[in-house]
Amino acid sequence: MSLILTLYWAFFQVGLFAFGGGLAALPLIRDQVVETYHWLDMATFTDLVTIAEMTPGPIALNAATFVGTRVAGLPGSIVATIGCITPSLIIVLILARVYSAWKDKAAFQGVLDGLRPAAVALIASAGVSIAVLALFGEGARIAPDSVDWVALGCFAIALLVLRKWKLGPITVMLATGVVGTAIKLILEAV
Repeated sequence: MSLILTLYWAFFQVGLFAFGGGLAALPLIRDQVVETYHWLDMATFTDLVTIAEMTPGPIALNAATFVGTRVAGLPGSIVATIGCITPSLIIVLILARVYSAWKDKAAFQGVLDGLRPAAVALIASAGVSIAVLALFGEGARIAPDSVDWVALGCFAIALLVLRKWKLGPITVMLATGVVGTAIKLILEAV
């Protein structure tokens, strides 16, 4: 299969199975681009998540555009993005008709209730993978002597600021990026 078709198929699958929003798509995207096709390594994937989170638009679409561009230039970005949205387009058209007809049925509500915990599990899985990479580095073992203490401090402060003061995520990401860079530069100079 050509690279363009492979990109379309990979992101079609992401779009098809990414229930629960953009963050729930992260493990699926990671599986396709890091594990299956090896288009990115885990460190680059983490950078991709950061960029996709900071740029306007849905994370999955931003990721598809980024990966497509990286793998096959402008045609790749277009095809990967179209692949990501095709299932949603089809599914939403079908669900709009189904929802109108079945919205008051208990069985339909049961299906929706069953999908919610799965979406939470997908988001948690992606979060844990990214946290381990950010705090311990790629390929590092999870142990106290391999902790990146600057990253852990930035994480703790960002979490506190996000939860307590509800600052916007972009502001928090920019601030922790500046603080983390400053601390690393100071530590390197010492």
